[in-house]
Amino acid sequence: MDGVAERLLRIDWDFSDVNGSNGIHGVHPYPAKFIPDIPANLIDNLPIPKGTAIFDPFCGSGVTLVEAQRRGIPSIGIDLNPIACLISKVKTSNLPDNYMEIVNSCILHAQTNKEFTIPKIPNLDHWYKKPIQKSIAPLLHEIRRYKDPKLRDFLMLGLSSILVRISNQESNTRYAAVNNTVQGIDVYNYFQAACRNIALKVPKTETKLAYVNILNQDILETRADQIKYPIGALITSPPYPNAYEYWLYHKYRMWWLGYDPLEVKKKEIGARAHFFKKNPHTKNSFSEQMRGMFGLVHKILIPKGYACFVIGRSIIKGEKIDNGKIIIDTAREYGLKHILTISRNINHKRKSFNLSHAKINKEEIVILQKG
Repeated sequence: MDGVAERLLRIDWDFSDVNGSNGIHGVHPYPAKFIPDIPANLIDNLPIPKGTAIFDPFCGSGVTLVEAQRRGIPSIGIDLNPIACLISKVKTSNLPDNYMEIVNSCILHAQTNKEFTIPKIPNLDHWYKKPIQKSIAPLLHEIRRYKDPKLRDFLMLGLSSILVRISNQESNTRYAAVNNTVQGIDVYNYFQAACRNIALKVPKTETKLAYVNILNQDILETRADQIKYPIGALITSPPYPNAYEYWLYHKYRMWWLGYDPLEVKKKEIGARAHFFKKNPHTKNSFSEQMRGMFGLVHKILIPKGYACFVIGRSIIKGEKIDNGKIIIDTAREYGLKHILTISRNINHKRKSFNLSHAKINKEEIVILQKG
């Protein structure tokens, strides 16, 4: 066994006392993210050559990207979900100057703005009461007046983070309607508090941050020439087939912020809806999708570079699916050998979502290496 494997096996990967939403990772709700200690320990124990970057093809809320940046290592992330990319961009940027003053100005102008337009969003009245709509729309109008993309991202993230809380959706992890007692004026108070939370958790520093590039696109449509660094290591947690629907729980966030969640749904790997439609997806669909990803990885990962996947099993139509084995078998077709697989327990008290249909208690960290 090589030195890397020996080091990795000495680590207790359960991290049972760790809360994955502490610090900067708590700027926005994002169920099903993996805890930062996993990419942090992988980065610290893998030989990542200087001049190379870390790659996360399913970057989600940017956990791997943040941990790479903290260590001064360039990173590149891709995600189909625009809300995920928004979170990742903010978490890997410096806090804009005068951020809270601008937030307060937005609120002041929104409260007196009579020229706003409520966007046409399907079933909007079912999910948002009229007074809530009439508070969100002018805030959006004010936010969009700012031309600086980074500042606009920070303001949009503050608004996005409260859009489920002020809706009739039961929670970030349960897509069911309830009668919410939130009032229109509360929208501004929640927005201000959310932005203050961002200001407290995102560092304000004059130091130049390590390079991070986030691409909001389908990994299966990504070209090698879009990845501007040689990749020294890949660290990711791909979507589990039939386990969690990222698009669904962020659907109204996407609608309000001007994106089309139905386009995201069409291409989202693993979304449960794909397994219950006419001509449903199967475990072979996941294999084919992973082939598309490994075709890219083969081109951009340096020789001897490592690829690490945090993945759990799925249940599709009553059949238990070993997704780790699918990753290993597919990777072999593209010249990546299996180094080891580490099993870790998922602490139910720390789990941010309930997958009763998948019964996920454990997940695996699959370590591969390019020949």
